[in-house]
Amino acid sequence: MIISLQPVPEDLEDSAAIPRRRRARVFAHRGASALFPEHTRAAYLRALEDGAEGLEIDLHLTRDGELVCFHDATLERTTDGTGAAADTTLAQLRRLDVSSWKTPRLPACYGTRAQQLMTLQDVLELVCAAGRDVRLAIELKHPSPYGHALEDRTLKVLLAAGWDPETSRIEVGDHTVRVSFMSFDPASLRYLSELVPTDKLCALFARVEEADISARLARLRFSAAVRPLVGAVMRRAVKESEALVWNRQVGMAGPGISYARQHRAELKAWIARGSRLRVWTVDTLADADLMVDLGVQELTTNHPGRLVQHLSR
Repeated sequence: MIISLQPVPEDLEDSAAIPRRRRARVFAHRGASALFPEHTRAAYLRALEDGAEGLEIDLHLTRDGELVCFHDATLERTTDGTGAAADTTLAQLRRLDVSSWKTPRLPACYGTRAQQLMTLQDVLELVCAAGRDVRLAIELKHPSPYGHALEDRTLKVLLAAGWDPETSRIEVGDHTVRVSFMSFDPASLRYLSELVPTDKLCALFARVEEADISARLARLRFSAAVRPLVGAVMRRAVKESEALVWNRQVGMAGPGISYARQHRAELKAWIARGSRLRVWTVDTLADADLMVDLGVQELTTNHPGRLVQHLSR
């Protein structure tokens, strides 16, 4: 396969910053999460060291109104705690072990175990101190028991950090942090669109598999009875997210890699119409080459170092 040497033409100053042989930007999915526990300080720092051009983070709102970088709605998979993340306070989360489940021993250069839980404020401090331009892709995790308070709090923290709503940037001396917003919930993106530029909004979607429906049902009572309804609701959300892209209500499409493989014509059509494509989670070199060949501009991966090296060759 021959990879084009043409840079990504998002805008003139952006294209000049991309290595000539790389057409797709690499975002670290929850940090360098194949090597270190997802959403930890270690994972984020390693991703930046490995040359990732952006970090992808998930945000939940805690009971005391703090924004924590956490993927699951519950604590069991990635901590030694139990219960819902939304039912805890930041102080309670700080006391949990969020890294031993994957990496019993962390390199000292990435901080202590007690420093691994990250808030949005922590991440902003980290990327602003990176000494280079960094992109921050923020996913708002829904459904949230606090509704759009999740979006309101996110924007408030960003504004306090110097975020400019018109450009969706934070200027740090000679460097820039470019912020974009993502969600699987179309209502979240429509809510954000009142303040955030359209080209900084990304609709996330994926193929709805039976395993996805089962995972959603695991949190509900009477699961067998409502399975058809839950499946219908999940598939409708995908259609609504696709419509946001087709109708240009958002400037970016964020399909999962399985969806992207099976909907190549749609991906090409969106790119031809001026949309940016940010495909997740691209963890094999074959998938990376396929997406680049299709014209996808941004790849989100658990292996940022591997993809940066491969696409820069």
